[in-house]
Amino acid sequence: MAECGLLNLASCLPEKFFEYLTTLLNTPLQPLLSLTKDLLSTPVDLSLFSSLWAIMVYVLSMFYAFLIIYSGFTFIISGYDARKRENAKEWLRNIIIMIILVQASYFIYELAVQLGSIMTSTTLTLISSNFFNLTLDSIINIGLEMLLGVFYVLTLFITCLILIIRYAIVAIGVALFPLGIFFYFVQPLKPYGVLLLHFLGVAVFVTFLDGILLVGFSRLIEISLFANTKILVMISAFSLINAVMFFLMFFSILKAAFSMGTKIAALVAKVAV
Repeated sequence: MAECGLLNLASCLPEKFFEYLTTLLNTPLQPLLSLTKDLLSTPVDLSLFSSLWAIMVYVLSMFYAFLIIYSGFTFIISGYDARKRENAKEWLRNIIIMIILVQASYFIYELAVQLGSIMTSTTLTLISSNFFNLTLDSIINIGLEMLLGVFYVLTLFITCLILIIRYAIVAIGVALFPLGIFFYFVQPLKPYGVLLLHFLGVAVFVTFLDGILLVGFSRLIEISLFANTKILVMISAFSLINAVMFFLMFFSILKAAFSMGTKIAALVAKVAV
C-alpha cells in the first residue's frame, strides 16, 4: 500500500483506518490461531514419557519367557496332531514378531507421529493465512463479523481444548502402544489390543483429516456464494473438525468397547450353556 501524501490523502486515510481496525479485531485472535496451528502441525514431544515407555516394555518383557515356554510345551504335547503342531508353530511365530515390535515400539510410534505431523503441516500450507483472520472487505462481512465474532473466538477456544487433549493422548500413547501390541498378539486379549491400537492410530492421524477439511473450507470463500459470509465458513470449518475429532477419538472407542463387551458376553453365555 502506498504511503499517505497530499495527493492521495482522501483515499489513503480510509484505507489506513480500515487496516488499523482489521488489525485491532484480529490481534486478540492471534494467540488462539497460533496455538491451534501449532497443535495441529507440530510433532508431539514423546520424550516426556520415554521413561514410562521403558518401564512398560520392561514389565511386558517379564512375560516373554512364559509365553515361549507355553508355546514349546504346547508343541511337545501336540504329538502327531498336525493341527495342534501348526497352531503351536504359529503361536511361537507370533510371539517372536510381538517381541520385536514391542522392543521397537518407541521408534515405530515416533515414526507414525512424525509422519502424521508432516502430512498435516504440508496440508496446512495450502491454506492462506488470511483465511483465519477477520476481514472488513464488504458490508455483509463486517456485519456478520461484528455479530458472530464472539462465537468464532469460542469455537477456536473449544478447538484448542480438544487439540490439547489429543496432544496429551498421543504423548501418553507412546507408553500404551507396546501394551496394545502385546495384547494384539495374545489371542484372549486381542480385542483389547485392537481397541487400543485403533484409538492411538486415530489420535495420531486425526489432525491430517482436520487439515484436509480446513483446506476444503478455505476454498469455499473463493466462490461468490460464500465470499460475503466468510466468518460463517470459518465457524463451520472449526465446528466440523471439533465434531470429527470428538467422534473419531471418543465415540468410536466407546462403540468398539461396546462391541467387544457384546462379544465377551456372548462367549461367556456360550461357555455357561
